[in-house]
Amino acid sequence: MGKYILKRIVMLIPVVIGISFVVFSIMSLTPGDPAQLILGESASKEALDAKREELGLNDPFIVQYFRYVSAAAVGDFGRSYTTNVPVTQEIMSRFPNTLILTICAVILAIIIGIPVGVFTAVRQYSLWDSGVMVLTLLGVSMPVFWLGLMLILLFALNLNWLPAVGQPSWSINGIRALILPTLSLGVNTAAVITRMTRSSMLDVIRQDYIRTARAKGVSEFYVIARHALRNAMIPVLTVIGIQFGGLLGGAILTESVFSWPGVGRLLVEAIRQKDTPRVMGIVIFLAVAFSIVNLIVDVLYAYVDPRIKSRYK
Repeated sequence: MGKYILKRIVMLIPVVIGISFVVFSIMSLTPGDPAQLILGESASKEALDAKREELGLNDPFIVQYFRYVSAAAVGDFGRSYTTNVPVTQEIMSRFPNTLILTICAVILAIIIGIPVGVFTAVRQYSLWDSGVMVLTLLGVSMPVFWLGLMLILLFALNLNWLPAVGQPSWSINGIRALILPTLSLGVNTAAVITRMTRSSMLDVIRQDYIRTARAKGVSEFYVIARHALRNAMIPVLTVIGIQFGGLLGGAILTESVFSWPGVGRLLVEAIRQKDTPRVMGIVIFLAVAFSIVNLIVDVLYAYVDPRIKSRYK
């Protein structure tokens, strides 16, 4: 297991390098002058030239890129052009908020998705099954942005039950402010988990060992809960891991709609301002976080199905 984890960590290096090169190239090609952004519109030409030289913007592209990668390799993502605050500090101040939102959304999705997926698989072709499949199709296809706006219109503006924006905290107001963005992210994820759970359960309950367990007189609840569900969880775990990792970086629109002070909203602000150090730092951080989540899911496979553990060599 240790060798497998080490191998996955080593494989992460070229992925991060590739992502950083693509993003750095895009940011270099986009219009805008970082020196102008830092010094303001009233800065003189001499001051702008001096600032560009200080930032190394006059160096060739490849020199700039390798200088950045060398610093990022030791955790130094530079300073923000707009705030002059270390990018690492800004990310660490925002990431807990994104993590809280993502965890709440995934927990909500699991609570809804797995039981509903099992229920519809056991009652395949029933009215409940058909209705749930239609709802999950709508949930998967519904853009998170529009879902967030609908929730704001219904619960915040019309019913006035929940706040549309707010700051994360453990107070009543902070928890209430978390509900709408959690629903916005969780509904789509729940639909994906429901469909995968149903599909995986349908495949498992047709296996011979399930029929054997039923023939031995084992209760239906025990057959489903003990035998079928555990073996059906492998692909479901994969989906949960992918969704969790994706939500860490994919909560950009939700955080923007609900003014949630997370990493996604910080990334949108950085792109608008062409704040290259912030954009690069956030993208690399999210890429590493996504890869770590996938690694954790792979390790969990061994505990769900011990047969898989023998492959981790």
